[in-house]
Amino acid sequence: MGCVDEMNYEILLPNSSFKECAEYIKKNFNEVYYVPAGYKIFDNYLVGVPPIPIAVDNDDIIMPYVKPCHGCFVLRIPGKEEVERMRIGMGK
Repeated sequence: MGCVDEMNYEILLPNSSFKECAEYIKKNFNEVYYVPAGYKIFDNYLVGVPPIPIAVDNDDIIMPYVKPCHGCFVLRIPGKEEVERMRIGMGK
């Protein structure tokens, strides 16, 4: 996959700070995993203050995404394979 702009995503929280995005994920989703900065998901390396919260909701990944010069966003991205990898890798 590679480029987030080419993915089928939904913006859940636009133009926010990384802290606001992390809090949004923690407060609004039950299945949350914490990963280090540089964690690779959808062929992208995550940027942010660790531990970075990533939520799983059905077959979707909910994650903070930092776009240089634009701020941080919370994205919902369909990704059954990434959901399975997250659950297996994080012990669920």
